[in-house]
Amino acid sequence: MSQFERLISIMKKLRSEGGCPWDREQTHESLRPYLIEEAYEVLDAIDAKDDDELRVELGDLLLQVVFHAQLASEDGRFAIEDVSEAVSDKLVRRHPHVFSDAVAETSKQVLTNWENIKKEEHGDKRKSILDGLPRHLPALLKAFRIQEKVSRVNFDWDEVSDVFSKVREEMAELEQAFEARSQKQLEEEFGDLMFSMVNLARHLKITPEDALRASNEKFTSRFGYIEEQMDARGEDLSDTTLERLDVLWDEAKALEKRD
Repeated sequence: MSQFERLISIMKKLRSEGGCPWDREQTHESLRPYLIEEAYEVLDAIDAKDDDELRVELGDLLLQVVFHAQLASEDGRFAIEDVSEAVSDKLVRRHPHVFSDAVAETSKQVLTNWENIKKEEHGDKRKSILDGLPRHLPALLKAFRIQEKVSRVNFDWDEVSDVFSKVREEMAELEQAFEARSQKQLEEEFGDLMFSMVNLARHLKITPEDALRASNEKFTSRFGYIEEQMDARGEDLSDTTLERLDVLWDEAKALEKRD
């Protein structure tokens, strides 16, 4: 028995009559938060460059796939073998430059072919290449994927300088909305600015989600230093001036560079 077969067998046992009460209560809907949580824990392990942790977290993510397949199998809808077959068929079908006689010499050609093949697969079901994007994607990631997809059909800026100009244009429109004191217009222009910034990130070969996550971590670390210093001196954050906190912030930045 392979390790993958062992995992499937364990999952079946957990769901069986004499199995685990918690596992037996679960549904596709109840497992949704765990699927998302496990995916983010994989990202944490990748960021930490910790192979042992990555191995464990990938296993937890795989368990979610096996769990959902087991639930479907019990209802006679499909099994884990059908999941594996579907993705294998898809990979072969969408890589004709590898498994057939199509030609794709660059990544851009591969992605363009991928979108065309997807469109053929879905026939008239999808009127737009954007129809297949998951509704529940976080907004920042969804903006990135929207821009990525339309770029494959040449709806994109040719030069990064054009994107910088667009960002400046959107920033000016946001300032105008602020001066007009229109909350609705402010939200709209702020969204446009963020969308343009995501586009700029894509052109600069930056994944905005990763960049923002790194900035969040950096801010958390620096603010943690401020809290430690204030606590060590018996001072209260709420009674301290911004100027004083800025001095500690600069100390935290200096320590980062030294490290």
